[in-house]
Amino acid sequence: MSFRRSVRDKIFGRFFFVLNEGGKEMKDDILVRGAKVHNLKNMNVDIPLNELVAISGLSGSGKSSLALGVLYAEGSRRYLEALSAYTRRRLTQTQDAKVDSVENIPAALALHQRPSTPDIRSTFGTLTELFNSVRLMFSRLGSHRCPNGHYLPPTPAVALGQKLKCPVCGVEFDAPSAEDFSFNSSGACPTCGGTGIAVTVNRASLVPDESLSIDDGAVKPWGTLMWSLMTEVCKAMGVRTNVPFKDLTPEEKKIVYDGGAVKKHIVYTNKGSGQAVPLDFTYFNAVRTVENALSKVKDEKGMKRIEKFLTKGQCPACHGTRFNERALSTKLMGKNIAEVCAMTLSELVVWVKKIPEQMPSEMKDMAQSIVNEFLRTAERLTNLGLSYLSLDRAGGTLSNGELQRVQISRAVRSDTTGVLYVLDEPSIGLHPYNVDGLMKIVRELVDRKNSVVLVDHDPRILMDADQLIEIGPGAGKEGGRIVTQGTPLEAEKNPHSLIGPYLSGKESLKVRTRATEENMFENGSVKIKTKPFYTVKALDVSIPKGRMIAVTGVSGSGKTSLVIECLVPALQAVIRGSKLPEHVYSLEAKGIQSVKVIDSKPIGANVRSTVATYDGVFDDLRKLFARTPDAKAKGLKAGDFSYNTGKLRCPVCDGTGIISMDVQFLPDVDTICPSCGGSRYGKEAYDILWKSKEKDSVSVSLPGVLKLTVEEAADLLHEETKIAKQLKILQDLGVSYLTLGEAMPPLSGGEAQRLKLAYEMEMPQQGSVFVFDEPTIGLHPQDVKKLILIFDHLIQLGATVIVIEHDLELITNCDYIIDMGPWGGTEGGRVVVEGAPEAVAACPESITGRYLKKVLSEDK
Repeated sequence: MSFRRSVRDKIFGRFFFVLNEGGKEMKDDILVRGAKVHNLKNMNVDIPLNELVAISGLSGSGKSSLALGVLYAEGSRRYLEALSAYTRRRLTQTQDAKVDSVENIPAALALHQRPSTPDIRSTFGTLTELFNSVRLMFSRLGSHRCPNGHYLPPTPAVALGQKLKCPVCGVEFDAPSAEDFSFNSSGACPTCGGTGIAVTVNRASLVPDESLSIDDGAVKPWGTLMWSLMTEVCKAMGVRTNVPFKDLTPEEKKIVYDGGAVKKHIVYTNKGSGQAVPLDFTYFNAVRTVENALSKVKDEKGMKRIEKFLTKGQCPACHGTRFNERALSTKLMGKNIAEVCAMTLSELVVWVKKIPEQMPSEMKDMAQSIVNEFLRTAERLTNLGLSYLSLDRAGGTLSNGELQRVQISRAVRSDTTGVLYVLDEPSIGLHPYNVDGLMKIVRELVDRKNSVVLVDHDPRILMDADQLIEIGPGAGKEGGRIVTQGTPLEAEKNPHSLIGPYLSGKESLKVRTRATEENMFENGSVKIKTKPFYTVKALDVSIPKGRMIAVTGVSGSGKTSLVIECLVPALQAVIRGSKLPEHVYSLEAKGIQSVKVIDSKPIGANVRSTVATYDGVFDDLRKLFARTPDAKAKGLKAGDFSYNTGKLRCPVCDGTGIISMDVQFLPDVDTICPSCGGSRYGKEAYDILWKSKEKDSVSVSLPGVLKLTVEEAADLLHEETKIAKQLKILQDLGVSYLTLGEAMPPLSGGEAQRLKLAYEMEMPQQGSVFVFDEPTIGLHPQDVKKLILIFDHLIQLGATVIVIEHDLELITNCDYIIDMGPWGGTEGGRVVVEGAPEAVAACPESITGRYLKKVLSEDK
């Protein structure tokens, strides 16, 4: 056992001793009493310990409220309470859950549905901590180069902290430490600071229109980033500023772009007053103008002013590796650290296993210890289907599903026992084949006497649970209760269960009539040919127009590369009439007028954004209330009803509805504004009433309308034609349980995706291509049915719908499938099979086909 692991186990052992009341055996169940988080209705529930417990229910039913808002919140809070106040202050803490009591709860770890986006310095290697092992390998086991360029064989002197002596020239030098191989520390390339990216001036953007003269604004940076008098300085440099830029001599153009910083005496005439002022001014050429502005950028707003003049590319010094020369000089089995990080995980595992046998006898044990640590982590990542990724893959390019699996691997890498793991929809982004690997890891956790609470919708995952808790029966106000609790088999037999029929196979998701093979391409096609791209081979694909198409395959097979990185930018280029992306050889897209990518990324972190503002119905609501007699009597306009800037907003919270309080050694507490009660409005807003025109007229204020669910508001405002139409769209999208005033940031990925669709539902879509990246994220099978009907509606309006998807039930409803693979990384990247679902199911090489075949047979 390594020193680090032994220390860790002592810490965890002591911690669990404290939690278990001095080492007493833990109880059989977590006892939750009176849970009132979000829409939970004073819930009482017993959660078995040391088992896999799945929680199911419609979107918005309260699943995550129980799992994360109660179980994780209480488990993590109680763990942190055992730490010092100084330590707690430096850790992200959860607030107390709204619950009467929670007994017998162990320490909790949560894996959220939406991991935070990694920063520019993160890579797959740093996120998984595999890179730590690789740095240690190079530091302790590598052949280091002396200052005179000679290489030393691996030596235990490095681990002993001794100076190294070159056997060739005799010079003594310090061995590099693990930090010296970190691109976030002393191993970073000095040019790019370890990011691998160089930001340079895009010279083509400096003079976009050469038909203009410099006096007329040909040199764009001088008009936006520098004083306009720079044209006068340029004239003093000997450049003609009153002729079209294209007519300047090469020497004159060179002065504009690269002229020296010479001080010139000019006479500047103020355009407003006409007064002439003599000045001595230093010349800033067009390139230096942008570089000067870049050096002074302090915020995102400043960056936006100059980003149109910049281009990001590979760092010319390190060629994108991120490392400095010293870090790259050390070799291990003939490779430097950049070459090792460029290998896929599957390739790297094979290479790493050979290291101990290449070491001197006195270093073999140390080498094996480092290698074993690497292989333990690598095995879990491989089981989760991430073996196609290389360690140098930028963290920001990883998908949501890939990031969540990285989370899972980090959480389970230690052999802990007695921990409560809360997993929020871990099947997101996973092919059915990868789901098998996920469940293997989850079972390992349970076998080690941990407790796993898992929120998910996938019937295969739910069927594998020891106990299933279904929350509902509906969503929002209609949810928050336990519909059924017991084994998955008991849920199947429960007539009140919504998930039961999908577990038993009695409920089919086939809800639309698919196109036949004969008429598949009767509306034409989009044809794309690509060059080799990353691990994707050269592709030649035809996509039927006016159909529902699924792009499938295991993680890393090339789905996103084909659709998001090739097809979408190529279509955008054709629509704009610009040049195709470098990796696209050709594209035929006759009749395509627009391409719209609708993903499940969070809509934003702005607490002022609500369902009503995002959907656009809020503008019409403000106009409606501005037309009321009460508003006219007070001289109020529609703008006054804005809780962002209007005079009716709450003066205490400035229209946010919440107050944030600093509680020193405890986490900041966000509490509902005591003045407006969270409505965002001041008292005067409640005096402005809208009255229905019907017999039994109802009066309501705008704050009162925002408290209503979409369904309640639609019923109340049905006589207001435009508003009613907008609300009907939200109902059709399956989010009728959301309140109009509900803040956007906490919404799930599936809810965000459907709200983005609201704009499109009643518009003609002839010539439109919709691209959906994993649209079933966060959706109950019943909601998936609604989604399929929405896609069908878009097709009826004339659109072509392309989905990148793993959900087998949605895939079976598609007219056409393009299956990538067969595996990930270098073992994939080509079209395995394309055609109707039956054609994919019949293909023996298709991994998707293996699972699709079973679903199709069950639906017969």
